[in-house]
Amino acid sequence: MQLDTSLRSLIQRNLQALDLQRAASIGHRAAVALAVAEEGAGAQLPGFPEPAAWSPQAALILTRRAQSLSNHPGQWALPGGRVEPGESAEQAALRELAEEVGLQLDSSTVLGRLDDFVTRSGFVITPVVIWGSAAPLRPDPAEVARIDLVPFESLLAPDAVVLQSIPQSERPVLALSLSRPEGLLYAPTAAILHQFAEVGAHGRATRVAHYEQPLFAWR
Repeated sequence: MQLDTSLRSLIQRNLQALDLQRAASIGHRAAVALAVAEEGAGAQLPGFPEPAAWSPQAALILTRRAQSLSNHPGQWALPGGRVEPGESAEQAALRELAEEVGLQLDSSTVLGRLDDFVTRSGFVITPVVIWGSAAPLRPDPAEVARIDLVPFESLLAPDAVVLQSIPQSERPVLALSLSRPEGLLYAPTAAILHQFAEVGAHGRATRVAHYEQPLFAWR
C-alpha cells in the first residue's frame, strides 16, 4: 500500500524552502533518519480543511535503544548513528535505517534535511527525512530493543509540545506528549520531530536548537 504522494510532495517542497542551519563539528557527527512509513488506518488529521491532501496513515519510525549499548541505553531515538569517513549524512541515515530496522531504501527516497542539532553528549546530529514504505521492519537486537511508529497526526496536536524547566539550565527542556509511545519523549529526538512537524506539515521555519535536553541525555 502506497503512502499518499501529495503528502510526500508537500513535505519535500517545504524542506526545500527551509534555509538550513548547520552547526560546526564539535568532535562527532551523526545522522538520524526521519523515515515516513505506513502506520495503518488512522483518523483524519486535525485542523486541515482538505483532508484528501493528507495521508492519515503516515507515521515516523522510532526505536528504543538496546540496554547493552554504551551510549544512551534504553532511550527512545530515531534510527541513526555516526557518519563514517567519506559518507554524507544522507548515506549514513540510509545505512543506519537498514542496519537498525531492516528497511533497505535508496537515495531516491531522501526528501531533504532539517537543521543540525548539537547534543549535550557531544554530537552534531543531521536529521535526514526519508520517504519510507510499508515493508516489514526487522529490529537488530544488538542495537534496538523495540520499534514503534509515531503517528504523524500526534505530532500536529496543539498540546503535543511540553516545556519543562531544570535548575541546571536557563533554557527550557522540550518534550512531546504523544499518543504512541505513551509518556513524554524528550529532546533531542523530540526537538527534531517537532521541527519536522512544523516544517513538513506547516511550512514554518521553526527552529529548535535553543531547546534544552533533560539531564539523562547529557551523558
